[in-house]
Amino acid sequence: MVILQLYCKIKHSHPHSIKILGDITLGGLFPVHSRGPAGVPCGEIKKEKGIHRMEAMLYALDQINSDPELLPNITLGARILDTCSRDTYALEQSLTFVQALIQKDTSDIRCSNGEQPIIRKPERVVGVIGASGSSVSIMVANVLRLFEIPQISYASTAPELSDNNRYDFFSRVVPPDSYQAQAMVDIVKALGWNYVSTLASEGNYGESGVDAFVQISREAGGLCIAQSIKIPREPKPGEFDKIIKRLMETPNARGVIIFAHEDDIKQVLEAARKSNLTGHFKFVGSDSWGAKSSPILDQEEVAEGAVTILPKRASIEGFDQYFTTRSLENNRRNIWFAEFWEDDFRCKLTRPGIKIDPEKKKCTGKERIGRDSHYEQEGKVQFVIDAVYAMAHALHNMHQDLCPGATGVCDKMDPVEGRLLLSYIHSVNFNGSAGTAVLFNENGDAPGRYDIFQYQMTNTTNPGYRVIGQWTNNLRLNVEDMQWTGGSRQMPDSVCSFPCRSGERKKMVKGVPCCWHCELCDGYQFQADEFNCEMCPFDMRPTLNRTACRPTPIIKLEWHSPWAMIPLFLAILGILATLFVIITFIRFNDTPIVRAAGRELSYVLLTGIFLIYLITFLMIAEPGTVVCAFRRLLLGLGMCITYSAMLTKTNRIYRIFEQGKKSVTPPKFISPTSQLMITFILISVQVVGVFIWFGVMPPHTIVDYEEQRPPNPDLAQGILKCDMSDLSLICCLSYSIVLMVTCTVYAVKSRGVPETFNEAKPIGFTMYTTCIVWLAFVPIFFGTAQSTEKMFIQTTTLTVSMSLSASVSLGMLYIPKVYVIILHPEQNVQKRKRSFKAVVQAATMSSRLSQKSINDKQNGETKIEPDRTQ
Repeated sequence: MVILQLYCKIKHSHPHSIKILGDITLGGLFPVHSRGPAGVPCGEIKKEKGIHRMEAMLYALDQINSDPELLPNITLGARILDTCSRDTYALEQSLTFVQALIQKDTSDIRCSNGEQPIIRKPERVVGVIGASGSSVSIMVANVLRLFEIPQISYASTAPELSDNNRYDFFSRVVPPDSYQAQAMVDIVKALGWNYVSTLASEGNYGESGVDAFVQISREAGGLCIAQSIKIPREPKPGEFDKIIKRLMETPNARGVIIFAHEDDIKQVLEAARKSNLTGHFKFVGSDSWGAKSSPILDQEEVAEGAVTILPKRASIEGFDQYFTTRSLENNRRNIWFAEFWEDDFRCKLTRPGIKIDPEKKKCTGKERIGRDSHYEQEGKVQFVIDAVYAMAHALHNMHQDLCPGATGVCDKMDPVEGRLLLSYIHSVNFNGSAGTAVLFNENGDAPGRYDIFQYQMTNTTNPGYRVIGQWTNNLRLNVEDMQWTGGSRQMPDSVCSFPCRSGERKKMVKGVPCCWHCELCDGYQFQADEFNCEMCPFDMRPTLNRTACRPTPIIKLEWHSPWAMIPLFLAILGILATLFVIITFIRFNDTPIVRAAGRELSYVLLTGIFLIYLITFLMIAEPGTVVCAFRRLLLGLGMCITYSAMLTKTNRIYRIFEQGKKSVTPPKFISPTSQLMITFILISVQVVGVFIWFGVMPPHTIVDYEEQRPPNPDLAQGILKCDMSDLSLICCLSYSIVLMVTCTVYAVKSRGVPETFNEAKPIGFTMYTTCIVWLAFVPIFFGTAQSTEKMFIQTTTLTVSMSLSASVSLGMLYIPKVYVIILHPEQNVQKRKRSFKAVVQAATMSSRLSQKSINDKQNGETKIEPDRTQ
């Protein structure tokens, strides 16, 4: 009924098809006209995609029919229809191909005006060449498969058409968009882009192409889609301006993958120009853009740098010769040629009853294509010719198998069985018009072979498309031949996030694998990998660019350091003074002052003072096993020797005079030998303790990386030191401090002894001063524990305190004696010897007199005692 209504509808109208008689008829579907406005099926004529391609089919038929080797004695005819670039209109037109297969009694059928329809017996179409757009091919293929009519497309590339279950009678001489999408993904990656937007015309071609691109990019990884925008089939005014605004929501995605019809491409470019975004977007266009001039007409600056893809093709010289010789006289079989002529030469043909617009010139009919108008062979001409030849080769092989030796079409091929012809189509393998192989896989798809173009305006002889690479299962792109806006060779960026700098890790944006924030690896962290920062080992610090760790520099207290110079100066002076005293005492060893000072203990005490000064050099020397061992041994030993000798002296004096208060018998162990033994016993405690320490923990050096580890790792330093903690240092000195305190106690108790009889008072003053020095040392030493200069301050404090305490002992106990020995030798004489009893009595009397004097002062009385010495 639909077909019959169609006949009634077009009874008195101009036919919209070309009919060429032949033994076997092929159908043809071409977008001769563009899509018309709302309510109108067809618009303006399409010179390239329409007329060029359709004439290519006519050219191929002429070549085949004149070829004695291909289908000899068989003439191919054709029924060619205009799809008007609209799938619904194409479906309506394609019903012409199946009408011969519909058997129906029409005797009782009448048209709406009551007349009986004029129904001519339609020719049988054995196969169809077309269509162009994928959406049109899909619509037509659904009808043709019902009647088992094979179809070979020259331009439909939608991946959906590779479905052999749904479109089993569909084949194509162009590769599917899945190959094209793979090539475009490879191009985007070769350009270093990872963040792009997609634009698709609504319909199978655009949507399927973008879907394939998205799917392949997802599988390949490393490529993200910023925006995926669909261009409506019937765009409203301002629709393309909205599309550009949406694209600018992600301005970093400068790369735009576009699967769209050329009309949509042109309007996208125009909208970008109107938004002053010329040069911002970098388009990667599918084969619908290809190397055509129409989509970029008047928009060349916006399109500059666009990379486009087109199935590998060649310009067919034979077609150029054929088409440029077409004229109104020799091409009457093309019912749309007159319309093409008017549009191509911008003139008007005279028709009966139609007045010519005075503003347009009259066509003379003598114009020539390519001479009086611009001519460039349309890109799909080669594929149209290959599609026709593929059908012809399939028919030829089929004829040889079914009709061997027969002239013309035999009974076995009348009618041609569609499913059998399809099998022959899938089996063809021949060199096409461009010299490349024409063959089909099991899905009816041609192999992927693409040329990669870039539209360039500068540094070229003529602005236009330039081949910059090829794709045949893998990409070969000549990046050095590419140029961008203004002729720049700098590759434009289309990335969500720029690479992080050295020492920065990527913090990924959730759900968008191509977007991230850069975070600095701070403190003592280094960049372990692209996404992680890790702490450097304790003995290392990050490099300046934080990509690795470097050894932390190791320092020690240097001899020339200001922290070392003061202690060294004091120690050197102290050693010289001590040596001077020792030499003086040795030289005047038998003089009364030296003997009275207790020679044996004096030499021991002076040895201790010398060792106290000497420890300064060990504390500043570079730490090593030997140095650390001597530090442990001598740090407390010098003080231990000094205060052991002092303690022995004060204890002897105290015991002597305390004993004298009770009896005239001298106390035990007051001889020089006994004093030395007591002193060495006290010293041995320190020595034994140190050697036990040696056994438990042998001396060794360590590098302290925590002491100087400020927030800024560039200032971090490791300190080479002996394995003596603050606690172990205090423990090492604790015994000497105990001796010092005990000595001070005895000095206090012995303060009442007359100074003419002993050294109690000088020792007392020595101990008081020493205590003050060490009380000052404690807060300075422990108060600098958090300082970055801790090691230097503490070493200096310790050595200065020890040198001062030694200097106090040396100065108060021995300098006065040396002064008398050297400068006043007359005082260095033997005094009258007194017995122990006399000494005790004198001391006792002195003590009583002192006590009585104090009591008298308290009672307010003053008495004069007689001088008993007279």
